[in-house]
Amino acid sequence: MPARRQLLRAGLGLAATLSFIAGAEAAVTSARLVRDGRAARLSLALGQGAEWRLSALLRPARLLLSLPGNTWRAATRLSGAGPVAGARWDGRQLVIDLTGAVDVRASSQGGTLVLEIAPGGMSGYANLARSGLSGRVGGATAAGRPAAASAPGNRPLVVLDPGHGGKDPGTIGVRGTQEKRITLAAATELKRQLEAGGRCRVMLTRSRDVFIPLDGRVEFARKRGATLFISLHADSAPGARGASVYTLSDRASDALSARLAQTQNNADAAGGLKLPPVSPEVERILFSLVRQETKIGSARLAQFAVDSLGRSVTLLPNTHRQAAFAVLKAPEIPSVLVEMGFLSDRRDEASLNRAAYRAQLCRALTSAVNGWLERHEAGMASAG
Repeated sequence: MPARRQLLRAGLGLAATLSFIAGAEAAVTSARLVRDGRAARLSLALGQGAEWRLSALLRPARLLLSLPGNTWRAATRLSGAGPVAGARWDGRQLVIDLTGAVDVRASSQGGTLVLEIAPGGMSGYANLARSGLSGRVGGATAAGRPAAASAPGNRPLVVLDPGHGGKDPGTIGVRGTQEKRITLAAATELKRQLEAGGRCRVMLTRSRDVFIPLDGRVEFARKRGATLFISLHADSAPGARGASVYTLSDRASDALSARLAQTQNNADAAGGLKLPPVSPEVERILFSLVRQETKIGSARLAQFAVDSLGRSVTLLPNTHRQAAFAVLKAPEIPSVLVEMGFLSDRRDEASLNRAAYRAQLCRALTSAVNGWLERHEAGMASAG
């Protein structure tokens, strides 16, 4: 009998132990998907040390989150937020449907896995699809890296040019507003919004009230290898009202365009371009191709800007125009000049003096830049 009782006690102890282990199995106890600015934040309560693996599909754009050894006890469907159209547990993994390419940043807080999913470029998303991500809650991420965590120096550079400055106030509005003050305030806000998206780096040709020659603004962008150049203005024109976008004209009837055409074959005009050592004839062809590609890129950015601005602010008729602005002459950088409005119009002047209006206008331009960059990165990825 004593031996039997000992066996019974041992059996009861083993049963209790197994019961405890079963009750403590790894499980997802809660899942939340919320909007965080333009991004989405997915939080999963997994427990310390839980493993996870993330993979990505290109078509359709979709993330697949595997949780080895975990059961799912949270809601099986999550509503969309930001670039996430929705998420669902299919019995094996969490399927995260996307509206397009994204950057993903993974971290853990206590026993919670946090995925920050932000709009991203196709090149970064393609890297995520190739490498994936994996890790443990509370440990380091492995087998790849979040696209959003890529070195900032590798992101495309957008140069913003606040028009005028210093001894050059630009246009003086009907109520005394100085154009140089409006352009700097708008450029600073646009820089903040673009950087918040994490898709690009941003630099200003001037960050204070100083005078910079037009050639100096262009060279600033060229020396830093800018991907895009956007000059901001708010000029004066009798009877004109609303935003407009300009690209460089190549028509010979325009003085600056004629001068560019005459010097197109001059090696000095290509200063700073990284052309291979070739004969003068081939160099002229290469330079012409660069100019043509830049012209196409500028026109595409202008169209993105017009479409986006048209949903937010009043536009000048025939919104995309061409003119001989000196700041648009960089041969290898797609460039546009944005007239945010006309300080000679009382309504435009009043609007541009309001921070909320400038922020609204900058949101439209941010959308345009991000659209252009996504198209550009997609083209580079397909070419590669």
